[in-house]
Amino acid sequence: MAINSVRVAAAQMTSINDLATNYATCARLIKEAASAGAKLLCLPENFSFVGAKQGESLQIAQSLDGPIIKGYCDLARDAKMWLSLGGFQEKGSDDAHLCNTHVLIDDAGNIRSTYKKMHLFDVDVPGGAVYKESSFTEPGKEIVAVDSPFGRLGLTVCYDLRFPELYQQLRFKHGAQVLLVPSAFTKVTGEAHWEVLLRARAIETQCYVIAAAQGGKHSEKRESFGDTLIIDPWGTVIGRLPDRVSTGIVVADIDFSLIESVRTKMPISQHRKPIEFWKQASM
Repeated sequence: MAINSVRVAAAQMTSINDLATNYATCARLIKEAASAGAKLLCLPENFSFVGAKQGESLQIAQSLDGPIIKGYCDLARDAKMWLSLGGFQEKGSDDAHLCNTHVLIDDAGNIRSTYKKMHLFDVDVPGGAVYKESSFTEPGKEIVAVDSPFGRLGLTVCYDLRFPELYQQLRFKHGAQVLLVPSAFTKVTGEAHWEVLLRARAIETQCYVIAAAQGGKHSEKRESFGDTLIIDPWGTVIGRLPDRVSTGIVVADIDFSLIESVRTKMPISQHRKPIEFWKQASM
């Protein structure tokens, strides 16, 4: 590990509709990450629960000060490790809605920041199922970036990945160095677009991208693509599990000198046009 670097890890798992089972899996993965020298572990979207039936996620939704998140805060504190909790089912403004919330916990077990997923997955997947996340989820409205020992982190969730404007804002307006993209991509969309979208976001922002993924069959009706990846600011995949859907972790080092080198040699922050330019160019 280089002097100006820090080790991180990203998890891959197959969450089910059992909070205790998923918690035990996450606890084991945290121990693996700690043994590998990682100081941050990123868990995928729906790390704590994936419903098998419609409405199950709403039934288990809790506030951030409830027992589910408290349990993960305890894991972070005990392991002295930061945790990125990909997408947590946080109670919404009424009983019919929840928020898909990315929770960042520090190594003392404190919640450092939260981000509510902005872009909701209302999609008719070709050859697959029809999804309507907005029917039970409230969209977030705030961009979130937070300082950490792993650089300035930009928080996103899954379907956000298809909207480069968010990542442009995170890099050029909020100073992000590492983009977190916890996900549960469908098998169909993952096969077609997962890696190319992640590498594109890394290249066009000159950021590291950490994409913890759900993989495999959660139930008879739901299957996720998997393929947890860590990508450097040049767009190179530097971390990947050998099995696309197996449970495990991948480890890589965030090299701050590489971020600086890539950005200095290709200073796109200086070359990009401001929004005023595009307004005039479109007249």
